[in-house]
Amino acid sequence: MDTRDYQIINKLFQEIDVIEDLIEGFDLEKFIEDERTKRAVCMTLINIGELTKNITEDFKRANNSVPWRAIAGMRDITAHKYQTLKMGDVWITLVSDIPNVKIQLEDMLKNVKLKDGNV
Repeated sequence: MDTRDYQIINKLFQEIDVIEDLIEGFDLEKFIEDERTKRAVCMTLINIGELTKNITEDFKRANNSVPWRAIAGMRDITAHKYQTLKMGDVWITLVSDIPNVKIQLEDMLKNVKLKDGNV
């Protein structure tokens, strides 16, 4: 794995941790009512999508089980169409898609060696 990709993956974990912290103790109803949390979570989704766009194409091809395009697409929708986002759909992303991506990234890193020999 390219060192840069490894650093980006670690930053993705940090952003996922932020989302987990932000929605801890929330359900859909509480989430929809909390404007501050909605905005913070959406900004974090934008960060995740932006990081994803910076991962090398070689790494994405080698790890094509991760929905890289969908993650980047969510970033674009969140950034450019925030006012029309359906927060129910965002919630599903938070409680279903994000945990699945986290598991995929964790599995990926278990078998990874950096090109320069560091992990």
